[in-house]
Amino acid sequence: MNAYDEYMKGIVVPMRKELTESGFTELTTAEDVNEHMSTAQGVSLVIINSICGCAAGLARPAVREAVELSERKPDHLVTVFAGQDKEATAQMRQYFEEVPPSSPSIAVLKDGQLAHFIPREEIEGFEMEQVRDAVKRAIEEAAQ
Repeated sequence: MNAYDEYMKGIVVPMRKELTESGFTELTTAEDVNEHMSTAQGVSLVIINSICGCAAGLARPAVREAVELSERKPDHLVTVFAGQDKEATAQMRQYFEEVPPSSPSIAVLKDGQLAHFIPREEIEGFEMEQVRDAVKRAIEEAAQ
């Protein structure tokens, strides 16, 4: 691994932990994604994580709070990291290829089908509480 890749791998550790310590499972390979998608029944909350500021200040806090505040909890909490786990991210995006790639972004899937998608354009420039409330509504609608 070259010095740049090694540096980037280390710098994203806290960004990964912010989600994994809140119960999200990291899917780091295309195989991980396919295994999850082949068995995931019910509601999956998927965050395509990113190193950018809107992931740090908006997307990650919003999904954590939305899960905490939601009356109906997702059955699965998963994450892929754009720019870091490239194959996993590309594979996850294949499951909702009707929407353009975006990171960070948040997908709510019901029985493997896209129920709601929040692209970067609906994260960046918004208040964290607005993003949180949108995620919470999407979770609760999918869980009905």
